[in-house]
Amino acid sequence: MNVLLIGSGGREHALAWKIAASPILSKLYCAPGNPGIANVAECIAVDPADHDAIIALCRQKSIDFVVVGPEAPLVAGIADDLRASGISVFGPSKAAARLEGSKGFTKDLCTQFDIPTGAYQRFTQPESAKAYIRHEGVPIVVKADGLAAGKGVVVAFELQQALDAVDACFEGAFGGAGAEVVVEEYLEGEEASFFCLCDGKTALPFGTAQDHKRVGDGDTGVNTGGMGAYSPAPVMTQAMVDLTMRDLIEPTMRGMAEIGAPFSGVLFAGLMITRNGPKLIEYNTRFGDPETQVLMLRLKDDLLLLLKAAADGGLHQMSARWNDDPALTVVMAARGYPAAPEKGSVIRGLEEAGGGANVEIFHAGTAKKNGELIANGGRVLNVTASGKTVREAQQAAYAVVAKIDWPEGFYRHDIGWRAIERE
Repeated sequence: MNVLLIGSGGREHALAWKIAASPILSKLYCAPGNPGIANVAECIAVDPADHDAIIALCRQKSIDFVVVGPEAPLVAGIADDLRASGISVFGPSKAAARLEGSKGFTKDLCTQFDIPTGAYQRFTQPESAKAYIRHEGVPIVVKADGLAAGKGVVVAFELQQALDAVDACFEGAFGGAGAEVVVEEYLEGEEASFFCLCDGKTALPFGTAQDHKRVGDGDTGVNTGGMGAYSPAPVMTQAMVDLTMRDLIEPTMRGMAEIGAPFSGVLFAGLMITRNGPKLIEYNTRFGDPETQVLMLRLKDDLLLLLKAAADGGLHQMSARWNDDPALTVVMAARGYPAAPEKGSVIRGLEEAGGGANVEIFHAGTAKKNGELIANGGRVLNVTASGKTVREAQQAAYAVVAKIDWPEGFYRHDIGWRAIERE
């Protein structure tokens, strides 16, 4: 097959790296891609937001199958437009992508179909949101309803912090995403990321991971898109996976079909494992970033075959096998991330840092300028390694991080700490 992958981040580099290994691949293209992806695919400078240009590219390159990486094109309906043009695509419809595009929509779905989640209210006016927060007290969680690149969530432990978060949303800190606000119960427990490939009817469990959202060591500082991850998540035992499938994933699949928006693509459940079992924090309708980087290092099977089966409604015949060795990824970010990352600094030493059999360096926010690799985003590199234990994977990843010559970058030094404590 000729395959087009849409996106330009670390998630897409990991997907491209895995798709490129498929025996059923003829040629891999990526729009727009990045310098790392260019090592395994032909990158073409087409804007994923321009659906007509993407469709024209598919016709020009005789694309058989499209894999959509980021959430924004999915929420904007790119999968519908591709299907309407007769092009096979992995990704949910616009109606199904509301699971990520509107936190309020997902919360209402949970209420309708008895899916365990925290108590909540939706607001379109700041004063009513603030009155609810004062009544409920802290800790409490304030979320912009729409897409905010992983940054529209404030977990408030002080009343003023929660009230300020409401103001930030309604005053446009997250653009149109904050036109509506969801205020919800603070859930106690351990977070985990759980993935399923879905074809509208069947949901196939597709790995677990734990992300590190806070910018600083010791889980301190503001929330980010993710500073590192490891897989599998020790808290997601087989019993917990079974419970999550029964109480969250299967009712969601049934509910989405019932409301006329059957879910096809990857369903990414952000979970809180509480004393009363798993509860949904939020759904995403695409692969996680940086969770994909660790999942792809562990996946034994042909990713392209699995994604095509999801697109074609054939997941009931498929399974996914995983290497037992855990994998861990460290995000190297540009100084100033997440508020105002500094772009343009030169990154050296990647080739010297190397990798080896169990290490991959995925590019997340890089570009080429005058023959040099430069930082071109907030999260810039994902140094990803596997090992017999999480500690071994951690040591392998940080050994490579230490060899990368990029003074303007920073990273957390404790990725995987929770799993290493368990070991």
